[in-house]
Amino acid sequence: MQKRVLLVEDEPSIRDSVRINLEIENLEVVTADRGDLAIQLVQEQHFDLIILDIMLPEMDGYTVCQAIRLEQEHVPIIFVTAKDTSADRIHGLRIGADDYLTKPFHLEELLLRVHNLLKRSLTPLDPNRSGYQFGPNRINFVTFEAMSLQGPLTLTKKEVQLMKLLIDQRNKVVSRQQMLQLVWGYDIFPSTRTVDNFILALRKYFEEDPKNPKYIRSVRGVGYKFVND
Repeated sequence: MQKRVLLVEDEPSIRDSVRINLEIENLEVVTADRGDLAIQLVQEQHFDLIILDIMLPEMDGYTVCQAIRLEQEHVPIIFVTAKDTSADRIHGLRIGADDYLTKPFHLEELLLRVHNLLKRSLTPLDPNRSGYQFGPNRINFVTFEAMSLQGPLTLTKKEVQLMKLLIDQRNKVVSRQQMLQLVWGYDIFPSTRTVDNFILALRKYFEEDPKNPKYIRSVRGVGYKFVND
């Protein structure tokens, strides 16, 4: 079966050149020139690999990567970007990219990296390894099943995405606006009260004392952070 690649690049000449060379390698390529469109495509279609620029209009590639990781934890992501400092590379890999290639680049090198990641992604995923344990609680990010103080339960997709975002950023403050943008979508902004209501529900599931939370803590005037000491 032909592998599908999502190419997210706002520069037409680079986008067309990379697309043509990927297609020569017998890969099916879908392109996007904006971050919000890329996220929408990931929500609607299956991709075996994503090539992602960082300096995109309106929503940068870092934000897009974080949003994609809430939808697809295991799809390989390659950053291809002009941002070439070691700090840029470290940040990109830390937030979920599998590889990082700076512009200008040799097409042959990009194609080799693409094929290497596609080979690695052929390994079957073990749902039992796609979870997180904190205290007596455990969440499986693939099956949406959880074990809590109340016993077994099935979380909604938004609840899983919100918990995954907080856990991925554990010990760091995540603002309500970040949560709305990454979990609810760039163009679909409910009120910040929506976030608060979801947090209340999650605390009821996972906190021994929801009014004095140990794990999901409030940061007044900003948002929330997940702590697992």
